[in-house]
Amino acid sequence: MSYLYRLFLFFMTLEVLFISQSVCKEHGIAMHGKLKYPLNFTHFSTVNPDAPKGGKLCLGVTGTFDSLNPYVIKGTPPAGLSIFSERLVFESLMKRSPDEAFSLYGLIAEFVDLAPNRSWIIFYLNPKAKWPNDSPITADDIIFSFETLKEKGLANYRLFFKKIAKVEKINDYTVKFSFLADSNDGTFDPEAPMLISLLPILPKYFFKGRDFEKVTHEEIPGSGPYKIKTLKMGHRISYERRPNYWGENLPVNVGFYNFSEVQFDYYRDSKVALEAFKAGEYDIRGESEPGQWIENYNFPAIKEGKVIRMELNHKRPVGMRAFIFNTRKDLFKNEKVRHALSYAFDFEWLNQSLFHNCFTRTKSYFDNTILANDGIPQGDVLKILLKFKQNLPSSLFSTPYSLPIAGTKVNLRKNLKKARDLLQECGWEIHDSKLIHKETKRPFEFEIILYRPEDEKITLAYVKNLKFLGIHAKVRTVDATQYERRLGTFDYDMTIHTWGHTLSPGNEQALYWGSKAADQEGSRNYIGIKNPIVDELCRLLAMTKSSEELVTIAKALDHVLLWNHYVIPLYHSNKIFLAYWDKFDHPPFNPLDGIVLMSWWSKNFKKIK
Repeated sequence: MSYLYRLFLFFMTLEVLFISQSVCKEHGIAMHGKLKYPLNFTHFSTVNPDAPKGGKLCLGVTGTFDSLNPYVIKGTPPAGLSIFSERLVFESLMKRSPDEAFSLYGLIAEFVDLAPNRSWIIFYLNPKAKWPNDSPITADDIIFSFETLKEKGLANYRLFFKKIAKVEKINDYTVKFSFLADSNDGTFDPEAPMLISLLPILPKYFFKGRDFEKVTHEEIPGSGPYKIKTLKMGHRISYERRPNYWGENLPVNVGFYNFSEVQFDYYRDSKVALEAFKAGEYDIRGESEPGQWIENYNFPAIKEGKVIRMELNHKRPVGMRAFIFNTRKDLFKNEKVRHALSYAFDFEWLNQSLFHNCFTRTKSYFDNTILANDGIPQGDVLKILLKFKQNLPSSLFSTPYSLPIAGTKVNLRKNLKKARDLLQECGWEIHDSKLIHKETKRPFEFEIILYRPEDEKITLAYVKNLKFLGIHAKVRTVDATQYERRLGTFDYDMTIHTWGHTLSPGNEQALYWGSKAADQEGSRNYIGIKNPIVDELCRLLAMTKSSEELVTIAKALDHVLLWNHYVIPLYHSNKIFLAYWDKFDHPPFNPLDGIVLMSWWSKNFKKIK
């Protein structure tokens, strides 16, 4: 062996040693703090690892669906495929822990290596991960999924993926994502590695020669535990558990996906769906209306013990459900006008008359959590907001945010007088019982679109009060498909919408409230907010490095959003109302996790050893 060749081998050995020592493979990553579950954990603590497999779960859904591609703006996907529901068919690189604020563990990616400054992340794919045709999931599938969703996917994917500098194929089972540094301070978004870990992985082989953006009725194969069994477009879809599912014994999946079949039946509205549940046409129903819960859940099957009622307190974020203004419309660009209209909503009367006083008024975008504002800003929250003081209302710093209180005719009249005074300051005056702008001579008229008939009562009550101000608001209830289209294209004046939150808000906040998302059709900035203070707070929130910092910035963002009166907050309950036919068992209830149906199991089956 020559000297030069021995020298070459020596340096190659050093290089291999250097690479191996620089790689730090981890089984999971946490947004803040440390992981709860160690390497070689066997299952999450919130599941029953001995849950038997078998049986069928049938669920009811209101609305309809017309496409089997959940990742494009065109069409409405069914439950089970939708990115907002449990992924039965498609999987991501990693899976979220159910009992931590934001921690991820290996799924398609068996291990990860994360840069200390979070400037890049390397995924080491599980060699056992396979598509339904038994071919392996490779780096090419990961890169295809990223590039396709970046170019053709939903707005939230396209906006977030702009933060990614490049993606590299290291080998067939290893992929590296590098992130762009913040232009202000050169740091890297600490949430970016978490979000790219949740990238849904799609089969490259399937889309060869197919138009990804087209509404499709053809099943897209996924690597997840289920595949479509039967389909009646717009009415019913059922999934069957794949007998050869590659990931069944992974720690993140043990105790989940216990049913052999999961079926979703679609109903025109909630009333029809409730009657179908009473008749036993589907198995489990969550009730969102306490009034309904009190009045309509005393039918014979409950009295006979055939249907179980569960009423549970939870500690989850309740989100923001509200009448929302489309500020792209000239009518709602003025903050004072938006504020004025909030005085016409009589929550107290509605709560007493329709809801048996079961609801609490929502007063924060992060209500029911430690992220909600504490009234007048103090401490570190105040320090952040003082940087923007000249562009914020002075009352934000001296008065706790509050909502008008009515409940009686006297109080309502007082509120409507305040509304009238604010509208007059903005140039609106009543002439012949109509509110007219003194300069443009335009009447104050707008349309409220709904898709849930159960929202009509509260909306009509609100419209009645607006009429006292000379405002003519027309209510139009449309079908789910039309509603989704109009929502996605911002074709509305006002509507009711709910933004959900987690205990670890981050990049999605810019998708909800950020200027870049305001004109991006398909984004969730339905209000059309373009506010540089909101943009900066969303940026800071995504860059937080500790739980304490997260709470501080979330509270600051909460103050700014509330005091701009972008919405008229509605109400919430911190209870879960659930009824189910007595066919199932489930793990103990976790207040932070809520109800996770994919961890339930059929009582009629035994664990096979």
